[in-house]
Amino acid sequence: MFADSKGLNEECGVFGIWGHPDAVQITYYGLHSLQHRGQEGAGIVATDGNSLKGTRGEGLVNDVFNKSNLASLPGHNAIGHVKYGGADKGGLENVQPLLFHSSSGSLALAQNGNLINAFDLKHQLEMQGSIFQSTSDTEVLAHLIKRSGYLATKDKVKNALSMVKGAYALVLLTEDEMIIALDPNGLRPLSIGKVGDSYCVSSETCAFDLIGAEFVRDVEPGELIIINDEGLHAEPFALSTSRAMCSMEYVYFSRPDSDIQGINIHTARKNLGKMLAKEVDISADVVTGVPDSSISAAIGFAETMGIPYEMGLIKNRYVGRTFIKPSQELREQGVKMKLSPVRKVVEGKRVIMVDDSIVRGTTSKRIVKMLKEAGATEVHVCISSPPMKHPCFYGIDVSSHEELMASTHSVPEMCKIIGADTLTFLSVEGMLEVIGRKGYGDNCGQCAACFTGEYPTEIYPDTLLPYEKEMSRP
Repeated sequence: MFADSKGLNEECGVFGIWGHPDAVQITYYGLHSLQHRGQEGAGIVATDGNSLKGTRGEGLVNDVFNKSNLASLPGHNAIGHVKYGGADKGGLENVQPLLFHSSSGSLALAQNGNLINAFDLKHQLEMQGSIFQSTSDTEVLAHLIKRSGYLATKDKVKNALSMVKGAYALVLLTEDEMIIALDPNGLRPLSIGKVGDSYCVSSETCAFDLIGAEFVRDVEPGELIIINDEGLHAEPFALSTSRAMCSMEYVYFSRPDSDIQGINIHTARKNLGKMLAKEVDISADVVTGVPDSSISAAIGFAETMGIPYEMGLIKNRYVGRTFIKPSQELREQGVKMKLSPVRKVVEGKRVIMVDDSIVRGTTSKRIVKMLKEAGATEVHVCISSPPMKHPCFYGIDVSSHEELMASTHSVPEMCKIIGADTLTFLSVEGMLEVIGRKGYGDNCGQCAACFTGEYPTEIYPDTLLPYEKEMSRP
């Protein structure tokens, strides 16, 4: 899931484990499982009960960690983070977990999501004398925690969380405990597992499978969980909660082998493809999906349509990021290095290309062109989610209408721009119905704001133009 290949990126993934002799190594493997959630940086902080020590760096998990720096981390307790360099502008200083030392004890924080009032809070804290070392909103949360007048860490965290708004799946580590918290809307996934007698936490359950952990339960919206040597204790920190899990976790972000709120991601995507097939009226010879996140939907689509599913596009897994190239021709060559059409599958065929989303439209245009150059007589593009018309402020790197093709163009206009013979999107109603989160109201406990413009939280003025606001301040 590269930034320039899909145009849509998640912010990050978090992992933590308490009370295991191989805590650091298990955290390393947990971060491997979450690598798809962020490829810009990774970090681990561990404690032996006396001090906290961490290592972090920019790049993939394999690039950041080695035998030497992992061996230098102490203890049976650790948290980790993989990062996508979105709203916080990147840089080593923004790689998490963020680690803070003080005379009253150390604190490490790792967060998935985005605080929509972080810029206002940061400005207030700076006016009161706080000095920031990063542009991460996680550091804002750390200042709020340390400035709290409460004695117990859990009460400090509760007090800080009462002041922040937005999406956050938070893992905090001190010498004495690990604290987990999920925002009152539950916008990001967060689950608890167990390895023997040791509790662990992860953004996705796929990490549990790799480390041999047993799934215990999902963290509830507005819930604070304290894990220490005495076990696990849970309590609410928000009196009013309203479920609004990000729909794009089911559509695109999460791994197919993960479960969110009891729903398997592969099954959800396959059902999205089945519903999409019921909403279209197209004749074709073959169905193909855009690797990797669209394969499940393409299989469900093909089964329902009664059209053969074929591997019409191949992903080259040994290609890294294609950085900005000096010409349009070379930029298109970069896409061809990552995705290649299978000529013998599509040549002379009417092809239905199933994809999970269209953000800026650039990649869709290039893939349609590749398929036609490979001999496809028709290319019908079917998208297993509704048109993305509105920006996301909760941790996805699309924060303005100008970045979204569907915000400024009609579906027929989009179809013409990408060069497809037809373009069809799944309806909002169809998406909400088939994912399977029943009993949570009209939106089935999902956030569909990027499709409908109906946000589950208040949107602050600073959220709309954060960089401009930040630069204009004295």
